[in-house]
Amino acid sequence: MLNTFCKSFITCWNHFVEDSENPKLSKEAKIYWSINPKTKGGNKISHEVEFVVDANFGVPGAIIVTNKYKKEFYLESIVAIEGLVHFACNSWVQPHGFHAHNRIFFSNKVYLPNDTPVGLKRLREKELQQLRGNSDDSRTTSDRIYDYDVYNDLGNPDKGDEFIRPILGNQSQPYPRRCRSKRPPTNSDVNVESPVSKYMPKYVPRDEAFGDLKAKAITEGKWKAMLRSLIPTLKQKAAINGEAIKSFSDITELYKESLPPFEEGGDECWEKGGLPKLRNKMIKECGQDVFKFDSPKLISRDIPSCCLRDDELGRLTLAGMNPLSIERLKVFPPVSNLDPSIYGPQDSALKEEQIICHLNGMSVQQAIEENKLFILDYHDVYLPFLDRINAHPTKKAYATRTIFVLTDMGSLKPIAIELSLPEKNRNGPPKCVVTPPVDATTCWLWQLGKAHVCSNDAGAHQLIHHWLRTHACLEPFIIAAHRQLSVMHPIYKLLHCHMRYTMDVNAQGRQLLLNAGGIIESHFFTAACSMEVSASVYQNWWRFDMESLPADLIRRGMAVPDATEPHGLKLLIEDYPYATDGLLIWSAIEQLVQAYVHYYYPEANIIESDSELNAWYHESINIGHADIRHASWWLKLSTPNNLISILTTIIWLASAHHAAVNFGMYPYGGHFPVRPPFMRRLVPNERDPDYTTFLADPEGYFLASLPCLDQMLHYISVLHILSTHSADEEYLGDRKDLSAWAGDPEIVEAFYKFSMEMKKIGKEIEKRNGDPNLRNRCGAGISPYELLLPSSGPGVTCRGVPNSVSI
Repeated sequence: MLNTFCKSFITCWNHFVEDSENPKLSKEAKIYWSINPKTKGGNKISHEVEFVVDANFGVPGAIIVTNKYKKEFYLESIVAIEGLVHFACNSWVQPHGFHAHNRIFFSNKVYLPNDTPVGLKRLREKELQQLRGNSDDSRTTSDRIYDYDVYNDLGNPDKGDEFIRPILGNQSQPYPRRCRSKRPPTNSDVNVESPVSKYMPKYVPRDEAFGDLKAKAITEGKWKAMLRSLIPTLKQKAAINGEAIKSFSDITELYKESLPPFEEGGDECWEKGGLPKLRNKMIKECGQDVFKFDSPKLISRDIPSCCLRDDELGRLTLAGMNPLSIERLKVFPPVSNLDPSIYGPQDSALKEEQIICHLNGMSVQQAIEENKLFILDYHDVYLPFLDRINAHPTKKAYATRTIFVLTDMGSLKPIAIELSLPEKNRNGPPKCVVTPPVDATTCWLWQLGKAHVCSNDAGAHQLIHHWLRTHACLEPFIIAAHRQLSVMHPIYKLLHCHMRYTMDVNAQGRQLLLNAGGIIESHFFTAACSMEVSASVYQNWWRFDMESLPADLIRRGMAVPDATEPHGLKLLIEDYPYATDGLLIWSAIEQLVQAYVHYYYPEANIIESDSELNAWYHESINIGHADIRHASWWLKLSTPNNLISILTTIIWLASAHHAAVNFGMYPYGGHFPVRPPFMRRLVPNERDPDYTTFLADPEGYFLASLPCLDQMLHYISVLHILSTHSADEEYLGDRKDLSAWAGDPEIVEAFYKFSMEMKKIGKEIEKRNGDPNLRNRCGAGISPYELLLPSSGPGVTCRGVPNSVSI
């Protein structure tokens, strides 16, 4: 089907799947687009074409297409021999004048490289060569070239020294590779690629670009974000221009159901600037609701203070937007692994006497042995960067450790927070501990400490568990798949829907979110250090063999191996919604992949002889993750079980892991007093000049520590965009391409079983969310944990597991 209507033609040749080096070729067939097109809804158009072939031509295996028109068109599919042969094309075909090579489309028949008919082998390799391209060529937006590059596109030294950023992807700062875009270098540094601009557009291979519905959803989201950022100006109240928030009511009013009326005479003041015309146009085009913020799931019930309750902090470590940092405490006091000659003593300031009163008569050692103590430990992640972070005029941070005790009801309760600064800092003592309050003063100190913990957690969520572990680390596997796996390859067909849109999302992320002065640097406490924090974690902590859900849970001490349990492990916190729901999905993915791999690779020798499969995995590691390619923990692609583990991990990361950390960003992070992405003040101490100000007005001090309102309006608007499902989302268990396995009914049956399992999992999760015994997901004022419910409608729903890393 063609989605472009024009007055020219395309030419096609049909190849027969023949076991000879010179396959049979049909005569050229032309389609004149203006003659007898058949419309099939929307902008889809179908044409009929006749191929003239010999009587003994046989079943076609490939079609070559040339576009003689001056514009590109999207070729969805070709059906031949009365529907017996199907070519799922789903690709943009460029004009022959722009791209000299013809396009090759293969039928839906699956072939391993060694099983490919001789007549198709040359075309199979030719198509892959086209996709690899030439690394020296420049790129245009119509290209389909997949190649690798380092992260040399984050800075912009031409704008000044403050926009210089290190290149990531070398021995000093290892990082995964991105898709090469080949923009020219900056004037100031030939090693840095120029940023995206009107004259140097963003590049992703043409078929990786967002579809119309996805692009429209993001554009509308950006439009609404711009409008919402104007709210303080339009209302002529609230803190703007960097001033501190005056009262909690300034915050709560953002989430009211309707916009308060403008003050009398307010419009007049803006007539001269033309703002009313702009405002009226916005309202007319987007509707009055554009000015409203939907109430996030996490609106604190502690009105009017809006502070985060202890029980909510504990619950959100298990069932919030970042349930991947919590660990079982194994040693007390915690010990740093940083170099003491650089970062000071490794000892913690936490003492047994500070927490023993919360342990129900147990000693700390007893509590550790009985798996009652847990920790959020960001000490080593952030301490090396704090001097640079705290040099920022409006961002102040600690490297925090938070100790939790597991209550008899299965919930976590914070009992101590350690706040660490570099040894030689001038902002206060290098280490201090705050504990649950005993009076008014310690109440506010505790609230400030928790806010700094949440700020640390927001950075770890975005830079590590979200961006690094899904977006960045999966991109090399996606690039290598397009370069080394033919579309006829069974592993390409399996992974295809799990690669959708990821490269475009990542390219836009580098352009707008991760770049120097971008959204991440502007709105998170890590500021200009943000991507260096991510690179440090990649170098010192990330391991592909630890990225499966079971391995991750065991690594963090949240589970132990147990062959008697359904998933082969036992959770140490039974009511851990992310883990309990995630294990259901993990197991379903694993069972699907097992059936798939055993069908195509019943023996290890078939894997060893598959040149494309081995080239894909080798390139993913040795080029895509080149800086850590020599690590001993990489799985060997030698057995069906290892292949199952590799593929299950990739699909898990692209789908459920990403969904768990992406689509709850606005619902759980949109109420910023309880989850500020940065703080503007440190926790006051008695030697602090501002301590008397804190004592006189602790609420005012707390509000002044939060980001100012105009920053947060922009921040939560971005969260809203990133948390939104578009109308064309494709969810786990809902494959659109089952015709690709028409000749393999066992595989089609496996996908149908997987789809039914996703529906079953959805019902089980809903059942759990109604169980009053599961207090981390059910109870008065408790939001159910729905992030891993497989399906969703469009919008910000806080549920739904798309097949791929997308937004």
